[in-house]
Formats: sequence, C-alpha cells, structure tokens
Amino acid sequence: MKQLSNTKVTVRLRKAEDRKEWYVYIESYPVHVPGKKTPQRIREYLNRVVTTVEWDKNKITRTDSNGTKNYKPKRNDNGIIVCKSESDREIMLYADGIRKLRQKEYDNIDLYSENDNLLVEQKERGQENFITYISKAASKRHSSSSKSIQINWERTKEFLKSYVGNTLMFSQIDNRMAEDFKRFLLSAPYAGNRKGTISQNTASTYFSIFKAALKQAYIDGYLTVDIASKVKGIPEQDSRREYLTMEELNILAETHCEKEVLKRAALFSALTGLRHSDIQKLRWKEISIEDGSVKLHFTQKKTGSVEYMPISQQAFQLCGEPRLPEQLIFEDLTDPSWISRPLKKWIEAANIKKNITFHCFRHTFATLQLSNGTDIYTVSKMLGHTNVKTTQIYAKVVDEKKNKASEAIQLESLKIKPQ
Repeated sequence: MKQLSNTKVTVRLRKAEDRKEWYVYIESYPVHVPGKKTPQRIREYLNRVVTTVEWDKNKITRTDSNGTKNYKPKRNDNGIIVCKSESDREIMLYADGIRKLRQKEYDNIDLYSENDNLLVEQKERGQENFITYISKAASKRHSSSSKSIQINWERTKEFLKSYVGNTLMFSQIDNRMAEDFKRFLLSAPYAGNRKGTISQNTASTYFSIFKAALKQAYIDGYLTVDIASKVKGIPEQDSRREYLTMEELNILAETHCEKEVLKRAALFSALTGLRHSDIQKLRWKEISIEDGSVKLHFTQKKTGSVEYMPISQQAFQLCGEPRLPEQLIFEDLTDPSWISRPLKKWIEAANIKKNITFHCFRHTFATLQLSNGTDIYTVSKMLGHTNVKTTQIYAKVVDEKKNKASEAIQLESLKIKPQ
C-alpha cells in the first residue's frame, strides 16, 4: 500500500502587531506541492480574530528581547483552543471544523490519487490485445514444458482468432463472451484441409487453456473479475483406448518389421509404458544396473518430472548392446508422423485388425498391468501420471473385459429367469 504523506492540520493564532487580537488560521504541514522540491507549510487564514485566549503558563514559545514571555494557548481534551468569551469559543469551534475538513482531505488525497492511477492503468490494460497476451502467458507458464503443450496453447490462440479475429481487447471479455467461445469450440472445424469438426475432448483441452490464460490475466491485473472461475469447462468424453492383447504382442514380436528400431521401440513401450517422446531421447547414461536389477532414471518430456523406473530384462534386451553414455539407445527413431506407414504395414503383416498407433503400446502396457492384478496406484506411478484419475480410464477397459468374461461361460440347459 502506498505510504501517506502524514500531513498534519492545526489551528494556530497570530498576534496582531498593534492590538491585543489574534488572527485565527489553519496550518498544514508537510504538504507536497508540484514543482517544489521540499515539503511546504500551507497557511489558510479564516478572517476571524479572538481576544480572550487563555494561555498555558507551563508552555513557553519564546522570550522577547525585553524579557516578555510568550506562551502557547491552552487546549481542551479535544485539542480546541480555550477562550473566555462565548463568541471566541464559537470561532474556535468553527476553526476546528475547518481543520477536520482539511485533515480529511489530506488523509484521502493520496488514496484518491492512487485509486485514480489504478483506474487509468486498468483502462489502459483493458485496451490491450488478449490474443497477443496468450503468447506471453504461454511463455510465462510453459517456457520449459513439452513442445506438445506449447503447440496446444498456440492452437488455442488460432481458434480464438478464428472466432473473434486478430484483436480481442480485455475490456471485451466477460462471462458471455467466454460461453460463446465455448459453444464455438464444440462445433469448430479442423484446421487445414482436414474435414469435420474437432472432438469434444480436443475442444475441452483448448477451452481449458483459454481458461488458464484468463486466470493468468486476472492474476496479472488485466482483468478485474476472475472469469475463469465463473465459467465451467467442457467435460471430457470417455474415449476408447485401443490396446493389444498378450497374444497379439507375441505375434508382433515374431513378425518382421521393415524398421527394426521401430519394432524394438514399440515393444519397449509395451513393456515399460514409456511414451514415444521419452523413448526417442533416451540415452545410455539413463540406464543403470543395481544388484542385477535394471532401472531407468530420466526426465519425462511431457511433464518435466524426474522418473526412477525399474524395467524387465526383456525390455533391457530390446535396448541392444550398451554404447557410450551420451548415445541414444533407439538411434534413428523418427517422429510419429514418419513411422505411421511402416507401423501400419507391420500391424497388417501380423494380421491384426485394430487401428494401432505407437501410443497404443503405452495403452497396452497399462491395460495388461491392470489385467494382471497390478494396483492402479502403482500403474499410475509407472506411467508417470501426475493424477491417478488419468489412469482410471484403463481400469474401465479392464472392467469391460471382466464383464465380458463373466458371460463367457454359459450353460445351455439353464434358463435365465426374468428379473
């Protein structure tokens, strides 16, 4: 909070030179006057005089050259100068009323000016472009985050531009605007030449980023209302997680793949649950063997968290012959967009009819772990999830398998009675 100037306002008296009268005035000090380097003492005469002032003989102000002593006037418990006559007492009450008024003005002047400055600053910020701010917010929040997160922030900005154009002033943002943008996302078309509209889960992701930018804008003072907390997000729909059975994994292991490093990396993902991005940058220095147990010590690219993970001997065999610490384990493993074709050919060669992407091998790891009795919290840690709720989607898949399994054995002679 801004410190006040501590200006004090006092009722004072000044002796008339040629008669026993005292002029009444208001003195304010210190007062900061524009253009003056030092604090000023301001006097305001009230065009009033008094003659019956009572003096305090215990408080000497000065002694004249002729030996005459001058005293301070007496003041009552309220600080009002004491006078003998009724008319002088009324003058002093009047003067004290003016003093109170001036004191209040000085006490409030700094607060008023600061508030005015804040209003001016808020108005200026209200004219700034939220579209531009999103990029600043992304840099502020995710400068060290994964490329995928940064791309999603950029895509959110592009969708917002598709909705409002290149300019959206902060002063134009309110609950209604946020709700309208939500409805736009729920029917927004894909970018580029791709036909159709984005999925509800994709819309949910982009709207969550929009809300995060609004929250940051509120924290930074661009918005006076926390709109993000007042607008509900777009609920995610349960999406199907395609995975491979243990039998299908074994078939793939026996099937030739034109990209040997792709085959090793995919099976490694199925045995460890690692993402493509983490496998691609995995180096030999991040593998250690302690008491015959193989462990990974690496930093997740997506979350930035440091992970310590034991892996099986089979997963270690897929890494190949150990090399220099800084060398990549899965050298020449290209980005997902470049492996989709050879991956598809490999899946088809194994006569597997599922739509399998590289990420499905991570789904496979999670589903098989849960199916084999590994508790969900352990699986969540092995996947590097920051929230166990993310892992629960795989538990639903396992529950579906159990439900189907419960109906697998049927006795033909046993009739089911209606419920």
